[in-house]
Amino acid sequence: MNKYQNPLESRYCSDEMLYNFSPEKKFTTWRKLWIALAEIEKELGLEITDEQIKELKDNISPIDFAKANEYEKKFRHDVMAHVHTYGDVAPKARPIIHLGATSAFVGDNTDLIQIKDGLELVKKKLVNVIKGLHDFALKYKDLPTLGFTHYQPAQLTTVGKRATLWLQSVLLDLEELDFRIETLRFRGVKGTTGTAASFKELFDGDFNKVKELDRKLSERFGFTHVFKVSGQTYDRKIDAQALNVLSNIAQSAHKFTNDLRLLQNLKEIEEPFEKNQIGSSAMAYKRNPMRSERIASLAKFVLSLASSPAMVASTQWFERTLDDSANKRLSLPQAFLAIDAILIIWNNILDGIVVYPKMIEKHIQEELPFMATEYIIMEGVKNGGDRQELHEIIRTHSMEAGKQVKIEGKNNDLIERIIADSRVNIDKDKLLNLLNPSNFIGFAPEQTEEFLDGEVNPILNKYKDLLGIDTDLKV
Repeated sequence: MNKYQNPLESRYCSDEMLYNFSPEKKFTTWRKLWIALAEIEKELGLEITDEQIKELKDNISPIDFAKANEYEKKFRHDVMAHVHTYGDVAPKARPIIHLGATSAFVGDNTDLIQIKDGLELVKKKLVNVIKGLHDFALKYKDLPTLGFTHYQPAQLTTVGKRATLWLQSVLLDLEELDFRIETLRFRGVKGTTGTAASFKELFDGDFNKVKELDRKLSERFGFTHVFKVSGQTYDRKIDAQALNVLSNIAQSAHKFTNDLRLLQNLKEIEEPFEKNQIGSSAMAYKRNPMRSERIASLAKFVLSLASSPAMVASTQWFERTLDDSANKRLSLPQAFLAIDAILIIWNNILDGIVVYPKMIEKHIQEELPFMATEYIIMEGVKNGGDRQELHEIIRTHSMEAGKQVKIEGKNNDLIERIIADSRVNIDKDKLLNLLNPSNFIGFAPEQTEEFLDGEVNPILNKYKDLLGIDTDLKV
């Protein structure tokens, strides 16, 4: 182990996403593109034989990567290196490999196929996150919990209602993800600078045949949308748009883990902690939220990567420059690998997330007396009290109870103070009944049910075939 290993590969992401950006997938796709090009060119009248096409099909794999590397070292050109490598195993087809095409024909179209397939893999895992959050929200829709604004205790909500806020962000991500998949354009067959000049020559100036070649090839690879115009490359804004989707998913994941880590500190909700898991090498009692922290770390990486294709798209010259190449090789695959890892971990957390209702109730009871003061005043007024006098009485008691909590570290005794004060004309049993947390959660359960039924369930029904993934972590 004397060479750097990318931790995205060795520690985090799935085999299917690794394959999507593997040399095997990339260069076999190049060969499939060359085969499709030859087949459709033959259909449209070019002198290409069935024997040549069969030879190409019979030799899609294996690829002699060592020979390809030798050719690239000689030619300093990756596409021509693979043209020659393919030609060596398909000598009869050698004359028609890459006929009329430019390097971007295989390079860019393959990139778009990998982006499309990568987005589909992301979508499957994202739909499963939606299912996990849905089930969590439904299970805890009625469980009151402290709401927080500015990380200060605020009006109560429910554990399930809070989960709908995480869900809402993910639904927005899925909405954009669907849009990008559905509208993704193929580069197709455009020639060296996008004018299709070489194909004009091949087809004796028949523009309709060139358009038919473009359409048929794009449909064969699953694209209903094709760029009508291009330079040598597809518009690099596509890469920026793809990474923006991944960045948005990373933002939602990071927000979820921020909340979960804060709740874990409060001992209200915890991510899974395995029987033999060690939280700290020094502090044996610790239960560190390592899954959430791993998501947060990877999310920051994805957020940083999103700027790379934006800079590339904004600085391309005319029909193309090659200062996009190294950047694309790094930023696109690694953003997909990192998001893949994030979604695996997120699903893993949701599979084993733990809620502690007694701790949640304890924290509510520490704050609820303060939150109930307005209700107490109104009840006292109903019983004949003066609103302003009651306000001052309860304000004074609240300040004293606050001191007892903050300075002396004792329990909140505001309610006991109010009950003992004869100036507050309110029935003790009615007051204690008023302090049921369920009286302070508004329509949180109803909002949760309505949101799940109206917005989440239709998505889960639509994508039910995507449900169910392996959520085991590599490390």
